[in-house]
Amino acid sequence: MKIGVVGTGFVGATAAYALVMQGIGRESVLVDKNTARAEAEANDIFHAVPFANPLNVRAGDYAELVGCRVVILAAGVNQQPGETRLQLLSRNAMIFGEVVPQILRYAPDAVLVVATNPVDIMTHLTARFAAKQGVPSSRVIGSGTTLDTARFRALLGRYLGVDSQHVHAYVVGEHGDSEVLTWSLVTVGGIPLQEFCERRGITLDESVKQRIDEQVRRAAYHIISGKQATYYGIGSALARITNVILSDQRSILSICTPVEEVVGVRDVTLALPHLLGGTGVIETLSLPLSLSADEEEKLRKSAGIIRAAIEGLAQEL
Repeated sequence: MKIGVVGTGFVGATAAYALVMQGIGRESVLVDKNTARAEAEANDIFHAVPFANPLNVRAGDYAELVGCRVVILAAGVNQQPGETRLQLLSRNAMIFGEVVPQILRYAPDAVLVVATNPVDIMTHLTARFAAKQGVPSSRVIGSGTTLDTARFRALLGRYLGVDSQHVHAYVVGEHGDSEVLTWSLVTVGGIPLQEFCERRGITLDESVKQRIDEQVRRAAYHIISGKQATYYGIGSALARITNVILSDQRSILSICTPVEEVVGVRDVTLALPHLLGGTGVIETLSLPLSLSADEEEKLRKSAGIIRAAIEGLAQEL
């Protein structure tokens, strides 16, 4: 099973490393405009293979993506001083306008996994570019709030004193400041959160929720302030998404993909729970009626922010 990674900066390289550490796939091909960087990262990761799993890791050009079942897109540019968000989006959109057709020329059957930020909008654009090549949007997904959801579960699990794998909680909406932590849907071992806390004698008041919310929502800012970039968490998230696709695991993940409508906002790409398998998105799962009115309104606002950015970018282009 062959995997492509386009863009070998911190995120792309760390995703490739996570694939080796977890033994996902059989071969990874790293592609970058900076061929020296791609070769250096591929060699460095390949030298870790004897300590991990027997995978092949190498650098190559787009033609080397032939046969890839999954291609991770981590290419793009960083925001420059004085540059607006739309200007950054415009530059990354032009890059993807060149990259996506090149990928699909050689790997027409691959599922595209977008990691470049702002991931919701970049996934929306990727789906548009891919559609011109006859690729359905179900095969274009973004990492969405997969990492945010993991942060939510990890922090809540630590507070409750429970293995986070038994905490079911989702972050939905934008991967960004307007994301929504769906407290009303949280269960622990199948038990509603409030009931679990009452049984265990745990206090979970608004101050605790606010603290966890802040730690999830502002996590990237705090990490970037200390080390200039985040890559371990998202690299692991991308490896998890890739494994689900390659193994056709039928897992429910908070990835993003274009949807016709959500809470009254049409033609938007944002994170929701999706059933994911070997061919990409199998189904977008509707959020339960138990979503609180406040959470629903926050999700509507989040979707509106993304929709406005998409419209603004269309005018910019």
